[in-house]
Amino acid sequence: MIEIEKIDEDPVNEKKVEIVERKGIGHPDSICDGIAETVSQALSKEYKEKFGHILHHNTDEVQLVAGSSNPGLSGGEIEEKIYLLLTGRATKKHDGERIPVDEIAIEAAKKYTEENFKVLSPENFEIESKIGETSTDLEKVYEETHSNDTSFGVGHAPLSDLEKTVHSIADELHREITAVGEDVKVMGARKTNGVQITIAAAIISSRVENIDEYQEVLEEVKSFAEQISQVENPEIHVNTADNIEEESIYITETGTSAEMGDDGSVGRGNRVNGLITPNRSMSIEAASGKNPVTHVGKIYNLKAKSISQKIYNETGEFAQVKLLSQIGSSISEPQTAHIETTSSENEKIEEIVDEELDNMEEIQEKAVKEGLKTF
Repeated sequence: MIEIEKIDEDPVNEKKVEIVERKGIGHPDSICDGIAETVSQALSKEYKEKFGHILHHNTDEVQLVAGSSNPGLSGGEIEEKIYLLLTGRATKKHDGERIPVDEIAIEAAKKYTEENFKVLSPENFEIESKIGETSTDLEKVYEETHSNDTSFGVGHAPLSDLEKTVHSIADELHREITAVGEDVKVMGARKTNGVQITIAAAIISSRVENIDEYQEVLEEVKSFAEQISQVENPEIHVNTADNIEEESIYITETGTSAEMGDDGSVGRGNRVNGLITPNRSMSIEAASGKNPVTHVGKIYNLKAKSISQKIYNETGEFAQVKLLSQIGSSISEPQTAHIETTSSENEKIEEIVDEELDNMEEIQEKAVKEGLKTF
């Protein structure tokens, strides 16, 4: 059932306070998200190549136990590797053929770290896979392409200026400034007296020679953040826990806090739009690593995001979408599709929703061919 509710404006605009957060790809939680999704993608490809379709799996249980390091200006040392545990469930045998799930998972994790970081590499990890055999009950639901859970997904479009700003800073800083690692966490707060943005950026120790160079990098970070901000006159703070006089500063050997004390888990960070937005409706599902065929914890969040974006693209109006599933029911027929929008084009919106729900295979195709952005 499609329920369309007319609203006057994006509800966030009515709030005196808006809070937005993004954990960059090098944050320990995001590392787990990225690896979980990469493992799912690798298994999906393997299943598709061998059997012509994706078999049941959920690899959304990745745990990271931080290592130990002794970073120092111009370079220090790694004392203990980061421990990475890959768990979840997957089909390990099909049509009498064994699928080397654990081997595929470990190789996928290594490939992800190899391709996405400046300094962090597979050599910095001890990786273990304990992925179990899939549940026979869930496999039956899966074969019928019915929802494997009663859950909901949420999406909205367009992003607010603060949401765009936080997302851009967290993603672009490490690309723009060579000394900045991928572990960039950004917190934005819009209040009645202005916008405050707090950035925690892991600086790569081998790329700064002394405390003066470190401070220069922080000034670069601040300047670049101001430059790409889409909100006016933001007050920007960088690495606020530093004590410059005592040279107690945020430097790392690998560009991530995972090397020295910060653990991580799938689903503790960004939602599928890449943000944490307490002023918005959000699902707490861990989308990364869930199978792209029947797991509504992934599919409905991605679809809600896609539908809201399409409504905005075609009407120019704000839309927030909530999709509610029921376990055992067809995934293309949610219990409820609730759309809150400033648009009055109800007929067009219904067409968009119907079209998107009829095209669930799109998510499967992206999972195999190009991967999905789930965090």
